[in-house]
Amino acid sequence: MPLVCLGLSHHTAPVEVRERHAFPPHKMGEALIALRDYEAVREALMLQTCGRLEIYAELEDYEIGVGQVKSFLGNFRHGDVSDMDSYMYTLLGTQAIDHLIRVATGLDSMLIGEAEILGQVKDAFVQAQRARSLGKTLNKLFREALEAGKAARTHTAIGGDSVSIATAAVACAHDHVGDLSGKSVLVIGAGKMGALAARRLKADGAGEIVLLNRSHKRALQVADELRGIARTAEMPGLVNALAVADVVVTSTGASHFVVTPGNVAEAMLARPQRPMFIVDIAVPRDVDPEVTRIPGVGLVDVDGLKNVVDVTLEKRREAIPLVEEIIAGHVERFQQWYQSRVAVPVIASLTKKAEAIREGELERLFARIPNLGERERALITGTSRTIVSKLLHSAIVRIRDKAAENHAEALTHAKMLDELFELQALTGESAFSRALPVDEPDE
Repeated sequence: MPLVCLGLSHHTAPVEVRERHAFPPHKMGEALIALRDYEAVREALMLQTCGRLEIYAELEDYEIGVGQVKSFLGNFRHGDVSDMDSYMYTLLGTQAIDHLIRVATGLDSMLIGEAEILGQVKDAFVQAQRARSLGKTLNKLFREALEAGKAARTHTAIGGDSVSIATAAVACAHDHVGDLSGKSVLVIGAGKMGALAARRLKADGAGEIVLLNRSHKRALQVADELRGIARTAEMPGLVNALAVADVVVTSTGASHFVVTPGNVAEAMLARPQRPMFIVDIAVPRDVDPEVTRIPGVGLVDVDGLKNVVDVTLEKRREAIPLVEEIIAGHVERFQQWYQSRVAVPVIASLTKKAEAIREGELERLFARIPNLGERERALITGTSRTIVSKLLHSAIVRIRDKAAENHAEALTHAKMLDELFELQALTGESAFSRALPVDEPDE
């Protein structure tokens, strides 16, 4: 069964393309349920961040399955995906495995080793579990990726010098407006990114932080954490909040522009000589790029942050060789497991059939010799188990070792055993027949 990753990321697609194809977060579960119903898709998981949209899947057939995943992207979104092939990559087998583990360790991020990515991978895993779109393969793969991500952060400096998209946004604001002390900062969106940005702004000495969020209760919670430096505003008061802001950092989950040329122009009328700098770290973007036509307004989106923290990432780059070793170890471990799977149903069926024959023959023997004592029965039973075990041992070890070395040859051996012993272990599995509920990943 081919294992694939289809996606587009900051490496291949600009932010305006990524936002066009982004899935609304509240529809991700619904999307996974729709995806798992495609006949050639055995298992599936979707990973969406500000820098990527990727679908990981185990397919019944490569060409048919990839075609169905692409059809899903158009059918579910009900939009124009004709440009997707220009930006999309398709990774197969080892490439897909290596790529996911590289993503989880932070090596594929816009900002190397960014803090959020491991949590985003875990969130995607949990969403797929809840949608029941995972089976044994992707469950194992994503647990392996999460372990690799944790190991990279624990044993290397890849996660040092706290740099994330949110902290990069604050660094970018520093570069454009200088010292933040005495400055008024508006943070639109009080989710994980917005809250992180607000905390960093406080640490960097911002004079005032105004929090504006669709859920006012959430904004109040974050403001309470900041103790005295922050106040809240509500969405109807957006123009008034913009009118007093020197810096705006925005990160909502909205599917449309929240900050428009109209409300920015209205806000700037009240402060014609005072510039405004906006950092938009949302995908889809929160800020209409046309706001830059308004005098005194500057704007940087998430793709514009790539070079902001180059100097502070030097220590992280030094850690890359160590992280590469961690990645290689986890890729090899998963591949060995993945290749050996072909042997599992045959070994289990062969053992079960041999045990059934052994038990049946013992029952017939004991029925013919009813006067045997318990000791004699135990000795005969033990001897029969030893015979069966020794008889099957070499075949089981050989097919298991061969599966780890050469998947194609192991499959040939497995099919031969399946046919010779009439096991039917390799037939009759339908899509998602191996899908099963699994425990949520450890914290």
